[in-house]
Amino acid sequence: MAHTLSSCVLLALLVMVFTSYLAIAEQHNVLSYGAKPDGRTDSTKAFLAAWAQACSSISPSTIYVPPGRFFLQNVEFKGPCKNKAIVVRIDGTLLAPTDYRIIGNAGNWIFFQNVDGVTVSGGVLDGHGSGLWDCKQSGKNCPSGATTLGFSNSNNIVISGLTSLNSQMFHIVINGCTSVKIQGVRVTASGNSPNTDGIHVQLSSNITILSSKIGTGDDCVSIGAGTTNLWIENVVCGPGHGISIGSLGKDLNEPGVQNVTAKTITFIGTQNGLRIKSWGRPSNGFVRNASGVKISDVIYQDIQGTSATQVAVRFDCSKKFPCTGIKMEDVKLTYKNQPAGASCNNADGTTSVRTASKQIADETNQNSINLYSNFASCSTLAMTNSVEKCNKARKALKCVTALLESEYGALYADLEEPEADYRIFPLHDAAATGFVLVLKWFELLLCHKATNGFENLVFRITIS
Repeated sequence: MAHTLSSCVLLALLVMVFTSYLAIAEQHNVLSYGAKPDGRTDSTKAFLAAWAQACSSISPSTIYVPPGRFFLQNVEFKGPCKNKAIVVRIDGTLLAPTDYRIIGNAGNWIFFQNVDGVTVSGGVLDGHGSGLWDCKQSGKNCPSGATTLGFSNSNNIVISGLTSLNSQMFHIVINGCTSVKIQGVRVTASGNSPNTDGIHVQLSSNITILSSKIGTGDDCVSIGAGTTNLWIENVVCGPGHGISIGSLGKDLNEPGVQNVTAKTITFIGTQNGLRIKSWGRPSNGFVRNASGVKISDVIYQDIQGTSATQVAVRFDCSKKFPCTGIKMEDVKLTYKNQPAGASCNNADGTTSVRTASKQIADETNQNSINLYSNFASCSTLAMTNSVEKCNKARKALKCVTALLESEYGALYADLEEPEADYRIFPLHDAAATGFVLVLKWFELLLCHKATNGFENLVFRITIS
């Protein structure tokens, strides 16, 4: 009985302590510091005063921005803070100056630096960037433009339910940060607005971008050097340039990019889907788990949609540092209601597709030729010498021919050999007959004497 009573007393004390802890949690309404919700009065000093109080407190604090329109010039919320649980709750709209020159060279409009445990929740950030876009498109000498919301050298950050409109430059930048979660944000700018990347991440690790909608004039998500462990999921992208890694290799010793996952992404009216860009210069940079930039171990999986161009997948890699470990799994893209194609230069990897895809042969590039069809058991990859290439070609030809004969009958058993002038033999479309003829063309090319000028040919038939 005494033991039970002691437990009850202890529980009551814990409840009292927890209740007291909640009671001393602080809220700093920016109106109390002089902010005006009229959209005209400069409220910058009021926001900074509220931040100073929250940052210096040892209690969890909320900086509250009520409904209304609040005009801000560039504002920097600096740490480190005593408080590692600060919430900036925005129920109103924050307005940047309409004159782009006021903050155009500030780097950032709203900037958090050296903070830990900050959450920015809700609200609208209107960057009023259209004036600067017009300036840049006119060819005049213009400011570089301000990022709407930037975090630098910060940890344990949450950005949730935020809307960013018409940024002068990038909308959200994560630089030198760890453990950042961006969820439920909406980013909007004109499709022709220059350099208005939605979310840019660099020199940062353990970043997640979830359940967001991003449409701008540039990259929906741009991934810079030094990014590791980035997870992007359930994002709608468009208009814009798609999701981009790079450009990498601008600096000789810049860090690489590792472990990037983009899952359940919808691209609508974008210039690209996912692309990896590099500068055409030597560098020690790399892309791994995914010029002188090494790109390796990149997986494209379960991708469906339509392409604005016939070639929907393009790998144009460095001859000195070719792309390796590229995996294409269930990539189904169409162009004008027909299977789209792919082009590959100095890249090595595998494909696995459950449905037929259009055969591609880049006749202008003797270093790479790709074929695709729907025969999963007949896969063969590039080999290093002509004997192995020849054997692989014959094996693939025999395998595909046997499958076609078993499926369609003797029609394919009596195909005539291509003409002797095999170098200009026409490549056919994805029809079964065309594949057999193309395979025979490659067999002749690789197994007969007349292969002068093709010593460096990378023979790649991927039939999946």
